Amino acid sequence: MLKEPVGILGFGVEGKSTLNFLQNKGVKDIHIFDQKNGENYLDNLSECKTIVRSAGVYPLQKEILNAQLKGAMLTSQIELFFELYPHNKIIGVTGTLGKGTCVSMISHCLKALNVPHSVGGNFGVPALDLLQDKDSIAVLELSSFQLMTLGASPHIGIVLHTSSEHLDWHASVEQYRDAKANLVRWQKRTDYCIYNAISEGAAQIAAESSGIKKTFGASANTNLPLHLPEHQLQNMAAAVLALECAGMDASLCAEALKSYEGLPYRLQNIGTKKIKNKTLTFYNDSYSTRPEAAIAAAKAMDKPFTMILGGSEKNADFTELAQTLAKNSLLKGIALMGATAERMQKKMQNENCKADMIFFENLATAFEWCLEKTPDNGAVLLSPACASFGLFANYKERGDKFNELYCAF
Repeated sequence: MLKEPVGILGFGVEGKSTLNFLQNKGVKDIHIFDQKNGENYLDNLSECKTIVRSAGVYPLQKEILNAQLKGAMLTSQIELFFELYPHNKIIGVTGTLGKGTCVSMISHCLKALNVPHSVGGNFGVPALDLLQDKDSIAVLELSSFQLMTLGASPHIGIVLHTSSEHLDWHASVEQYRDAKANLVRWQKRTDYCIYNAISEGAAQIAAESSGIKKTFGASANTNLPLHLPEHQLQNMAAAVLALECAGMDASLCAEALKSYEGLPYRLQNIGTKKIKNKTLTFYNDSYSTRPEAAIAAAKAMDKPFTMILGGSEKNADFTELAQTLAKNSLLKGIALMGATAERMQKKMQNENCKADMIFFENLATAFEWCLEKTPDNGAVLLSPACASFGLFANYKERGDKFNELYCAF
């Protein structure tokens, strides 16, 4: 039973879902604390007996810690969900790269097999909205923000490639990975920990689990469609392993994945057309908000291409991205945008990247330059490796603008 008064920290989509949940539970004394109400929005937080944190609210703020010292219980959507949902019905997915894709692959297979399930967490639907049907499998995408204060783990936990991310939010790489580790840290011996064996970060996290360990990444599953890029094969392998642990037929799952079409803005082939007397193919990878995603996208290119890079600053390390692009003989040009553009250029120059690099103030001019620069039968790739803030509201708006530019020609 949640002690009143209850405070909801953050009142976006997740916070509104929390309010609905609390009201359905008969909680009367509810207070909203949202940063839209000003810089002092956490004033009076210590008067609450229970605090439900939305994922984007950093839990180590002094006002939150002070409230806990005064006896308040801090919880979250995900923590409440884990308390209320059958443990053996939960599949959780985390990692730096590929979470949403892996979750959608699992869902795709379950649909093909006519298995009742729901999808949520960081992927679309707030977790507490999934409580209506406890007989179905719940597949959750879980970010470090959601996992940071979690004291429970799913029956099946998937740890994809994990490096570093959100260092504008987390104090260090260590804190980021420590948060991710809560996905499997509390597992029992009868639970399953599925992880990328060739990712140092994923292996480090998996070591925290007491569950049965299953690995992927070292070699491809021959039942999977091998024409796909390596990172997609890894996501597929993780999905099949998870479903096998959940009692599904692995061969049927692998067969179902042959019809998987992918998610919008994730290395999405939006079309090929004749522009300026050249035949060009366009890839929308706007969901690429970290260097690892852009690395995977560049490696997936099998024809000469130009690339649009850059966005807002999250203090990501671009060294490996620069090294990868410097070695890519198919890369003909890089259009740089946003707050990270100059830092990216310096990294590329340090690695002796030979591709032409030009700064642009907006996506439209970057797109037009790529049309000129890309050779016949080549490709234009939007894979920014950065978040879009400052230029666009989010990656979807950025991706929609890219699609709009494509359609305009």
